[in-house]
Amino acid sequence: MAVGLSDSLPVLHPVAGIRLAVASAGIRSGKIGRNDLVLIELAGGAACAAVFTRNAFCAAPVVVARRHLEHSPLYLLINSGNANAGTGAAGLAAAEHSCAAVAKLAGCRAEQVLPFSTGVIGEPLPVERIASALPALNASLAADGWPQAARAIMTTDTVPKAVSRQLEIEGCLVTITGIAKGSGMIHPNMATMLSYVATDAAIDRVLLQQMLQRAVDQSFNCITVDGDTSTNDACVLMATGVSAVRVSKGGHAAAEFQAALDAVMCELAQMVIRDGEGATKFMTIAVTGGRDEAECRRVADTVALSPLVKTAFFASDPNWGRILAAVGRAGVVDMDLQRVVIHLGDVCIVRDGGRAASYTEAQGAAVMKQQEITVSIDLGRGQARAQVWTCDFSYDYVKINAEYRS
Repeated sequence: MAVGLSDSLPVLHPVAGIRLAVASAGIRSGKIGRNDLVLIELAGGAACAAVFTRNAFCAAPVVVARRHLEHSPLYLLINSGNANAGTGAAGLAAAEHSCAAVAKLAGCRAEQVLPFSTGVIGEPLPVERIASALPALNASLAADGWPQAARAIMTTDTVPKAVSRQLEIEGCLVTITGIAKGSGMIHPNMATMLSYVATDAAIDRVLLQQMLQRAVDQSFNCITVDGDTSTNDACVLMATGVSAVRVSKGGHAAAEFQAALDAVMCELAQMVIRDGEGATKFMTIAVTGGRDEAECRRVADTVALSPLVKTAFFASDPNWGRILAAVGRAGVVDMDLQRVVIHLGDVCIVRDGGRAASYTEAQGAAVMKQQEITVSIDLGRGQARAQVWTCDFSYDYVKINAEYRS
């Protein structure tokens, strides 16, 4: 079960200018019954920003969506159960065909449709099943479709992930609502696995892209489950402009909106880690005292990605030497070991180059039994800081991934 999450979704406020619908297209092995197709409609004039995976073997829908992003998107088409990755020219044709099918039905250009896929890599996308489901999908578009969409994009996720916030800017109510999916193959190098966030504020596309990148860098780019960057990662931010709030660069409204967007993205990113495949612990790796942010991030990543550290957390074993070893191999040049201080929760485990004199095994064991744990590492050489969120490795992680295609 996901750490600190439940299957129940919070209240998800509709975003004026956005409608969503879901359908069962039987995309995975022709199985009918589970919703696996989502259509999102944007109001005319909406702005759309996105970031995508940097994996060289990026999926066909990523290639197409990058290209179509320049053409004022009006629709997003998302399928689960099939990644349409590693499918070559046929995969690109399938993604384009799916966009054309939506465009024909909606009366827009194919270039105004962004395709997204998630699921098994290397399998042909069953375009005919998607096309057959589109008429009913288009007919059922509704402003309150966020909860259903959050569930339809799930793959190995155990719970849906969604966040919704309303704030007042310049006397007007602004809504931000978003969903995400992700559980394994999580080590984003741009965004998250799949995430769609919308607001009714008016923001031009250039500023929207800048705001999205900043929010992503502080959230989805700070999470890891297993160190594997997906072929299909994508994060989309939509601004319909239906509300009376106009957000301009450098203005007070921009600062307020950015803070709210950062919070929404951060919560969604942490949900992904809390629902990491087989996760039983949620860990924050917080590194301070670095010369620059880059070296702090290297240390945080090295600890968060260590299988030995992650399995120790699963076993609730206070084997602090694994954390020490990970810090030591993180590539920090000229690190003064006497200055490094490491805490497990509020318990100091390393000081003055070795185990802290005050540390006891009982203290460490008590912290390790908790579901949410912070590892704090002070390098003692500067003012920079960075943090990463991760989870443990359990028996279920191996089982889920060993049986993924079963």
